[in-house]
Amino acid sequence: MSKRISVVVALAGMCALSLFLLSCGSSSSRPSGLLYVLTQGSNGTGNNVTSFSIDLGRGNLSLINSNASTCSTANACGLPLDILLDPTGAVAFVLNQGIPSASVAPTIYSYTVNSDGSLGAPTVAATLTPGDMAIAMTRDAGGNFLYVITEGNQSLALAPQLLVFSAKPGSASLTPVNNAISTLTRVPTALSTITLTAPCGTTTSQEFLYVTSNRDLLPQHNDNTVSMYCVDSSGNLSETVNSPYTTQVDPLSVLAVNTNPAGQNTGGVFVYVGSQPTASGALSIFQMDVNNALLLPVGTEPPSTGQKPVEMLVDPTNNFLYVVCEDSNQVYGYRINTTAGTLTALSPANEPTGSQPVALAMHSSGKFLYTSNSNASNLSGFTVSTTSGSMSSPFTVTSPAGPSGMTAR
Repeated sequence: MSKRISVVVALAGMCALSLFLLSCGSSSSRPSGLLYVLTQGSNGTGNNVTSFSIDLGRGNLSLINSNASTCSTANACGLPLDILLDPTGAVAFVLNQGIPSASVAPTIYSYTVNSDGSLGAPTVAATLTPGDMAIAMTRDAGGNFLYVITEGNQSLALAPQLLVFSAKPGSASLTPVNNAISTLTRVPTALSTITLTAPCGTTTSQEFLYVTSNRDLLPQHNDNTVSMYCVDSSGNLSETVNSPYTTQVDPLSVLAVNTNPAGQNTGGVFVYVGSQPTASGALSIFQMDVNNALLLPVGTEPPSTGQKPVEMLVDPTNNFLYVVCEDSNQVYGYRINTTAGTLTALSPANEPTGSQPVALAMHSSGKFLYTSNSNASNLSGFTVSTTSGSMSSPFTVTSPAGPSGMTAR
């Protein structure tokens, strides 16, 4: 009998040890769904990142922490604008606007992502030009390059800038690409990048970059444009021959989308530009002639979108486009015609958000969509159908004051 008891006790101990190890294993890995939201504060002095875990069953958000700073000295770096994750999900980067009046340069801070999804202490990864003001940043799909645009400073004779930094997936370091174009003659408003295999002059370019502008500083004043650049394997930029291309008045956002399935050539490469030409917003569509590095206008535009379309994203299948509209407090959804690039409004065509939404994020599953509502100090969340693209089951989550840029994985 004593032997049987010993065996039972031993088995129980092994089971307990197994459960302990499983528990330890799960706690040491990052949550499967994460959302990061920047805070600008109710009076423009916020400088934190709020981390949420995403319930992959319903999309609900649970607070991880809200005190990761976007600046080593409180309120000394300017407003945090954009946040992005590298492809590994192990590193985050935040772009700070800078304070031109105090000659505080825009900065990029990097963070390691902790095992619970929170962010580690910030490190300055890059410092831009004092007196300049940052506008936005993005990265390529492979995490090899990070791009930043600034508006310059006319009173200090600082030209707008387009800067490129090389990066390595999983690394918090950035290295300036010195030969990249660093000054612009147009004031940029937004940027997007896409990775392709396409001829670019006499070389083969894996990367194209698109930059919208609303004001030309040269005498001819070719305002309201989208420029296209080739990016070589070292990150150097060259503007294509027929660039820039005319857009509608006041371009605010841009997104490049490749609808070709992997290994196939049955779709196309399209560039969408969100503008505010009148009281209502508009979306312009361009198709890229990949062989000749040209943008060709697509004549059919979608039904009128909401006011001030400030950001766009596409779902993981590249079949659905979502546009957040700041002044009409809505997010619009469209189905993309994968061969022509034209857009058809979803049903319903839009969903209401909180007041003044300024950013979008989608979980990598394509099932959950979020907006940061800067004037309401909350987030809106939606369940997304992966077959129809429709948004449903809206919910609201309170956030720190003045939520702005956001990213998810």
